[in-house]
Amino acid sequence: MANTLDSMDLKQIISLHLDGFSNRKISLTLGISRNTVNNYMRVFKASSHTLRELLACDTEVLETLFTSHTTIDNKRFDDLSRYFERMKDVEHHPGFTFLFHYQEYVQQVENPYSYTQFMEHYHRKYAKVKGSMKLNHEPGHELYIDFAGKKLHIVERDTGEIKEVEVFVAILPNSHYTYVEACKSQKRGDLIHCCANALSFYGGVPKAIVSDNLKSAVKRASKYEADINRSFKEFAHHYNCVINPTRGYAPQDKALVENAVQLAYQRIYYPLRNITFFSLQDLNREIRRLLESYNSLLFKRKQASRQELFQSVERAYLKPLPSTTYELKDYRRAKVQKMGYVYFSPDKSYYSVPYRYIGKETMIHYTNSAVEVYYNHQRIAIHRRNPVIGHYNTNSEHLSSTHKFYSDWSPDFFKKKASVHGNHVLGCVEKILENGDYPEIGYKRAMGVIQLHKGYGSQRLDNACKRALEAGAVSYRHIQNILKNNQDKSSLFYQDLEEDRPHIPEHENIRGASYYK
Repeated sequence: MANTLDSMDLKQIISLHLDGFSNRKISLTLGISRNTVNNYMRVFKASSHTLRELLACDTEVLETLFTSHTTIDNKRFDDLSRYFERMKDVEHHPGFTFLFHYQEYVQQVENPYSYTQFMEHYHRKYAKVKGSMKLNHEPGHELYIDFAGKKLHIVERDTGEIKEVEVFVAILPNSHYTYVEACKSQKRGDLIHCCANALSFYGGVPKAIVSDNLKSAVKRASKYEADINRSFKEFAHHYNCVINPTRGYAPQDKALVENAVQLAYQRIYYPLRNITFFSLQDLNREIRRLLESYNSLLFKRKQASRQELFQSVERAYLKPLPSTTYELKDYRRAKVQKMGYVYFSPDKSYYSVPYRYIGKETMIHYTNSAVEVYYNHQRIAIHRRNPVIGHYNTNSEHLSSTHKFYSDWSPDFFKKKASVHGNHVLGCVEKILENGDYPEIGYKRAMGVIQLHKGYGSQRLDNACKRALEAGAVSYRHIQNILKNNQDKSSLFYQDLEEDRPHIPEHENIRGASYYK
């Protein structure tokens, strides 16, 4: 420090303090930096003399007591201190940087400090009380993920509509090797798809995935034990890792990925600002190209790139990828029907389960390729997914036509019911029961045919069944269509003609005989 405070200045500081002035008011009154006043007040209080004794001392005595205590050029430092006070008010504003304010400070004062002195004085003036531990990241231990706050966009080629898209960012903290991908949304399916792509990009799996408290990842945030989304848990189980969400209101937990997001703005967003993309595929192709350049940049202090650090160190610590990629699961509740099937509402179809679970409430887990049925967290059936609407998907080991629920439902039971409505109805029911792959399916179809008598009457049903038998197309739907279209009545018309016409020997009227045939 250049200049020693005059002994009279010291006495003025002491006098004003004894008069009840605050350090700030003393600084304004004497034109001395508040920081200087604060420093001298600390020195005064640490002295073996009281303030009143120091005030009574001669000038020579004060100069002897405080010879080593000096201060800086008042005007220059006062300008800096006043600027610091204005700068402190906006320190938490988004986008705040010290470099911006230093450049502004240089333009406003005549004799500015260097940037190093500027920062040194600032940190002395506003020393941090709360400490922060530097985290040492083990290689292959964690993968940090997050969605960028700012979005990119694509353009619909046909309509010209601009659609915003989310940007997923992942980073391995030891090597800082980064992955970036654009996706449609932050929903569960897109999040899991991006995570799977990131692990494929790295060629391995870390011990844990550290996510922000996204709704698609965490159902309920907690500082100590977050409730992870079920699908995300199953994704982690498939890849043999765990999900470790960051603590709420603890930004230091995700500082690394936040920094990666900021770098993505600089290295990826900015170069793409003047390019128009018409699909996510095109956008992601360009992101991959820029990402490769970004990961290849050398660190200034390490003399190596992110990619080199990853390849030489971190990759060896990652666990191998599973043999199959994860398929997103969805869930539906379903009660096992009397026939031993659960109704699968997304495809409006049916899947069999072991008959002993009839009447039980089950949970269906399904993907694009498989349908699994669980009861009390135990899988009781698995089927390949069949998208055909209304189809009965059956495992022959599941069904039994002898268990107690079918004590009444038997071939004789349905034949007896059908015979009441006519011989042709009985014939159709017998055909249906014979052709069914499994008794239970035939029972339901037979019951459907018999129930048609309620809307059309027994006589019309019998006639419709006769027509179906003659056509060789015996099914519930075909018989129903005959009745709806009144085709059963046309057969009655020809029957009446056959009964009313006189008998003519075939050799006498061949044309007529052939006509009525």
